[in-house]
Amino acid sequence: MRNKYIEAFENAEINSKSIPEFRAGDTLRVAVRITEGDKTRVQYFEGICIARRGSGTGETFIIRKIGANSVGVERIFPIYSESIEEIKVLRYGRVRRAKLFYLRDRRGKAAKIKELRK
Repeated sequence: MRNKYIEAFENAEINSKSIPEFRAGDTLRVAVRITEGDKTRVQYFEGICIARRGSGTGETFIIRKIGANSVGVERIFPIYSESIEEIKVLRYGRVRRAKLFYLRDRRGKAAKIKELRK
């Protein structure tokens, strides 16, 4: 049983932001607002979504990219965060799992995901 005020707040929050349909295996570009001192800028984080979890305003997703020197970098983003400017789906991946944690052990061609044509 949820509090009706919390539920009303969550519904207002969810309806105010437009989030594209995406799931694990899709390649995303997330625009994150970063504040440094009194200045703000937008930084893009592009990679493969390896997991989504939670529901409502507490829902999060994990993006993994290969950074400099072939080092994997993962970030967890809350979907309804104020710091996220936009989420853009670049490619839809064809996968058979909801969580792609096995990609952490793979490098190069072995970590490739087939593209789903829409």
